[in-house]
Amino acid sequence: MRLAEFAAKIRNCRDIVFFTGAGISTESGVPDFRSPGGIWTKYTPIYFDEFMSSEEARIRSWKMKKETHELYKDVKPNIGHYAIAAFEKRGQLLGVITQNIDGLHSIAGVSQEKLVELHGTDRWILCLNCGKKFDPEPIFQLIVGNFRPPTCDECGGILKSATISFGQAMPVEEMNRAHELAGAAEIFFVIGSSLVVQPAASFPVIAKENG
Repeated sequence: MRLAEFAAKIRNCRDIVFFTGAGISTESGVPDFRSPGGIWTKYTPIYFDEFMSSEEARIRSWKMKKETHELYKDVKPNIGHYAIAAFEKRGQLLGVITQNIDGLHSIAGVSQEKLVELHGTDRWILCLNCGKKFDPEPIFQLIVGNFRPPTCDECGGILKSATISFGQAMPVEEMNRAHELAGAAEIFFVIGSSLVVQPAASFPVIAKENG
């Protein structure tokens, strides 16, 4: 297909799906936590079972989360995020599937109805017992000195960043939505993802198998 033909196909398409990874947020200044000196070189990963069973593990997790929060709490969407959001305004966006937890697609204007955040988001703190959502900023203000891990003011449950941790099951609803979007896409774009791990690698295959 020639470039002009592909451009015309995009203009006329109403069922476009974008799959995005960390690469789309690099221009916004979102750090690579696995690079030398990054967060993952300073902290030992905390698995979900350990987080749930150990107060000491939750303390370490909150210290790490506060540091990552400070690194990118003020980052803004870049032209890539806004370009994707513009497809929704034109009625062409079927959905966005993202591996990112930075929340920049939402800030750029992609509606929650169109957005699948496979690994969750750092823009909320979640009670693992009752499901109440909290604004992160007041919670992180409590993470000072010899703090105790924060708990829910409604039920006393354990609070956790609304992201998927090591060893934590992927969210069934989000996975189902992602599969549905991939299967229904007329055009499926992959931006900023190497697609070397599952489930990321499966979605372009699903899209191709469904035409």
